Amino acid sequence: MPAPGLRRILNRFYRTYDFRERLLQDPIELPHRYSAPRDIELAGFIASSFAYGKVGLFKPLATKVLSIMGESPHDFLMHFSIARHARLFHGIRYRFNGNEDILCLLFVLHATLNKEGSLEKAFMRHYQDRDENIGNALSGMIIGFLSINTAKVYGRDIRPAGLMQFFPSPVGGSTCKRQNLFLRWMVRNRDIDFGIWKGIPKHKLVMPLDTHIMKISQCLGFTKRKSACWKTAVEITESLKQFDPEDPLKYDFALCHQGIGGLCRGTKHSAVCSNCVFKVCA
Repeated sequence: MPAPGLRRILNRFYRTYDFRERLLQDPIELPHRYSAPRDIELAGFIASSFAYGKVGLFKPLATKVLSIMGESPHDFLMHFSIARHARLFHGIRYRFNGNEDILCLLFVLHATLNKEGSLEKAFMRHYQDRDENIGNALSGMIIGFLSINTAKVYGRDIRPAGLMQFFPSPVGGSTCKRQNLFLRWMVRNRDIDFGIWKGIPKHKLVMPLDTHIMKISQCLGFTKRKSACWKTAVEITESLKQFDPEDPLKYDFALCHQGIGGLCRGTKHSAVCSNCVFKVCA
């Protein structure tokens, strides 16, 4: 259980956090370069898809991909063609994602837009108010993505590991950190999030669980689980509902950057914990 008095400390931390100052060190800065909702949606999905590893590595890569698309990612992807556009992305790869995998990500987005009209509609097709959280809708959207024939990219209808890495699902137990990050951006309408997807309550979101959130959550008593998985992400979210039942993910950005900045290591380090803003780890 979280330590007594943590609600007051955590809320004060949230209220005084300088979100704008940290914006440039976060992938959400990329969709903030656009103004049209459908461009924000697609730039956000692409930026979040690459948001693993060090921000100094994945953000330039996502920036390059988006820059090739020009002023409107939506218009580019609506008319995307492997035959016409593959050469523009030649040689672009990132860690587990080869060049063809990145092309297939764009092709899947293109096919989804032509079928559904937007990613929001693709998600809402599976969303139900009675669901405890967005897990079922996210799983449904991922199934839709993976049902798209990939032969135009790979020469045959396959889904190699580099492509699957873009599309984890709660069904497989993944934390789905990048998808939950994207959904936070789209659903929350406060701080630096966009709130352009309507009809989904903020309390249905699930924490984008990465190593930073995992460490600080263990330290603050938000979870006793040892492994990072979907159940752990849900457990941490439920713990944060003790502090804000309607908007538990409002703490995500500030907590994550507390870890990114090395201000929390998740274990007891006297030099770090003595200056902990939460006064819990010491």
